[in-house]
Amino acid sequence: MSTLKVQVILGSTREGRYGDKPASWIVEKLKTTPGIETELVDLRDWPLPFFNEPMSPAMSKGDYKNDLAKKWAAKVAEADAYVIVTPEYNHGYPAVLKNALDWVYYEWNKKPVAFVSYGGAGGARSVEQLRQVVAELQMVSMRESVHILWDLYMATMKEQVPPNPELFKPVDQKADNMIAELKWWGSALKTARESAS
Repeated sequence: MSTLKVQVILGSTREGRYGDKPASWIVEKLKTTPGIETELVDLRDWPLPFFNEPMSPAMSKGDYKNDLAKKWAAKVAEADAYVIVTPEYNHGYPAVLKNALDWVYYEWNKKPVAFVSYGGAGGARSVEQLRQVVAELQMVSMRESVHILWDLYMATMKEQVPPNPELFKPVDQKADNMIAELKWWGSALKTARESAS
């Protein structure tokens, strides 16, 4: 079986953000998973303007006019699967994350995505909204996800990056289940995409 390329997308760009900690932790867990190659994709490194093109990426057939959007499309296309790390702001996910999702289309298609979230209700409401968005992008949303609840958030918020992985033990099994599901779907969909091309 070929190696599965998984991008961990850090969906917050706020100063002093908490997201570095769970993102670093899940990257390290993915690195220890046989058959997976992973990288962190930090949206701070991708200062995309707010999407304002006259035509949606689905309608433009991937003909991106913005130079940074072209590079973003190429980066997204490299992956076979994704883990989105997202906070919950006002019962939803950050605008910067929605914008990054909106800039491209075909590069997301027929690939699985999993979620690690934090914030109000462990970020569950943010993830529920994201599930609707990724469905429109023709992605497969994993049932298993990791929600960092208040006790774990407080126990890890002052940690350095990378954090002590022992502190994330309360959600270790959830993460293992999520990664196993992501790997299964990632491999199945990669095989299907390759056979269709």
